[in-house]
Amino acid sequence: MGSRAKTYDYGNCHVCGERMEPRQIKQDFWIKDKLVVIEDVPAGVCPQCGERVVNAETGRRIAALIGSLKQPRRKRTLSVPVFSLLKEVA
Repeated sequence: MGSRAKTYDYGNCHVCGERMEPRQIKQDFWIKDKLVVIEDVPAGVCPQCGERVVNAETGRRIAALIGSLKQPRRKRTLSVPVFSLLKEVA
């Protein structure tokens, strides 16, 4: 992805109304019980509430990438704690 002279204008946050700021984020998806993380996603991030949005072009690129789901060039293995509210409430 090359750098562009003009930054995309994400406008105001639809949750709290604060001005969105352009950033590069990591976006995660659960697909067929597997966690997939896409790095370096251009997005608008609200500095007030943390809401994140991507523009239509980025959304299409993410959908195409997930749709092709070939073997990734690199993998990371990490330990993640998992909790259940059903067990906590009982």
